[in-house]
Amino acid sequence: MNFGLIGKSLSHSFSKSYFDAKFLAEKRTNYSYSNFDLQNLDSLLTLISEQNLSGLNVTKPYKELVIPYLNELDSIAQEIGAVNCINISQIDNKPYLKGYNTDYYGFAQSIKPFMDPSHQKALILGSGGASKAVYNALKNVGIDVYFVTTGAKKAENYFYYNELNEYVLSAFKLIVNSSPLGLYPAIENCPDIPYQFLTSEHLMYDLIYNPEETLFLKKGKAQGAVTINGLNMLKLQADKAWEIWTK
Repeated sequence: MNFGLIGKSLSHSFSKSYFDAKFLAEKRTNYSYSNFDLQNLDSLLTLISEQNLSGLNVTKPYKELVIPYLNELDSIAQEIGAVNCINISQIDNKPYLKGYNTDYYGFAQSIKPFMDPSHQKALILGSGGASKAVYNALKNVGIDVYFVTTGAKKAENYFYYNELNEYVLSAFKLIVNSSPLGLYPAIENCPDIPYQFLTSEHLMYDLIYNPEETLFLKKGKAQGAVTINGLNMLKLQADKAWEIWTK
């Protein structure tokens, strides 16, 4: 069986090495996992047929753009409006694509051990496909969530970066970076927030796992904040994808 990852600039991703190691450990010699770096999604259905794919992971910038190419969404992906996992079956000798969001599960499970009663308000840095899974996971456990964006404010629960100050950060003790700022190889970048106002009460979560410690996390740790990278989220969402593909 053949699986893979679609996205752009996939050199940062550990998904292939994760599944290659999984197949080796489980002695699945007839299984493969490949990266497909696509400039657009026009060739998606051709790729699926030519590579005889049974499942795909989806990363930036296609978590929302891939939805029109799918035949069905599961209920969580429908609610979130973003997909990072596709199960591919055959109906009438044609590929049938069902979209899922395993980021939701991976994020919710990986952050749960670190949450405490002070984390009732959260800032999500960035507003792309990954941020939607984070938003739904936090909202569904009663967290008050705001986005921080450089683009147009889409609702009342949006801040611009230049609106962040000591008072905002004192109210929002959980900060999640869902933007690509700091992702390898541009490791000198980080979101433009006033790090000097962070404290030991803050929890900083970066969805990035390459590098292991981003500048965002380093600056948070320097202020005493608890910091988490996205590696455990990657593993948990990958295992959930595997469960979907093999059920």
